[in-house]
Amino acid sequence: MPPNIAEPNISLDSTPVPSAAKSQNLPSPQEKTKYNLYIFQSTLNLIAHLLIGFVVGVSILYSLRNGLPLGSTRLHVILCVIGHQLLMAESILSLSSDNGWSLKLRHVDKRRAHWILQILGSGIALAGSFSKIMVKQIHWDTYHGQFALVAIVFTVASLVNGLTSLYAYEFRKYLNGTISKLTHICFGVIAFAASSISLCYGFNYNIFKSWATPEFTYAIIAFTAIFTFIIIINPCITFLSKAVTAIKK
Repeated sequence: MPPNIAEPNISLDSTPVPSAAKSQNLPSPQEKTKYNLYIFQSTLNLIAHLLIGFVVGVSILYSLRNGLPLGSTRLHVILCVIGHQLLMAESILSLSSDNGWSLKLRHVDKRRAHWILQILGSGIALAGSFSKIMVKQIHWDTYHGQFALVAIVFTVASLVNGLTSLYAYEFRKYLNGTISKLTHICFGVIAFAASSISLCYGFNYNIFKSWATPEFTYAIIAFTAIFTFIIIINPCITFLSKAVTAIKK
């Protein structure tokens, strides 16, 4: 061997690793399925957040296209999309076990975040709706207005019902807690879905199409539909699960 070159240490231990030890490091089929499901749900959650930011951002940009001060219609758009599509959407997502920003929160803190976001979102959205109602002569004559009316009614119902759901234990003598939670989920899903449908009809107006082009309009309508579906699917599954459990009892 040439000088100044150290001979490498070669381990002569060729003891085979027992197959049982190898198998202990391999995930079980149930763990693999659970992990894949977690990745899928986390990906959907990320997509929902990206689409929410895009749709809300475009709506605000459209409303601010002529600068300040804002008219009643542009104020209506900004308040409603921030209230419904941003804050209320995050309120629903905050309870998901796959939601990034609330993932590490305790259950009690998730509930607090949920009702704080719900109150803020509902209040802002209702303010945006009534800012337009106050200045309009004819109401509910379009699909946009009719679905907005449904969103208003069920947003108020969800707010009131949310209090009974939040204090279900205290009201247990007067109101069944399971029924209160089921109706709260139902009202919230209907309110959010109706607000998204109303927003899509709003995007379909010619004034928005002329600003955004028809192709971009159809794309943003599709984005709204996609994130709405992603957001409401988990509450719908929870509703069915709780309903089946309540029926069996």
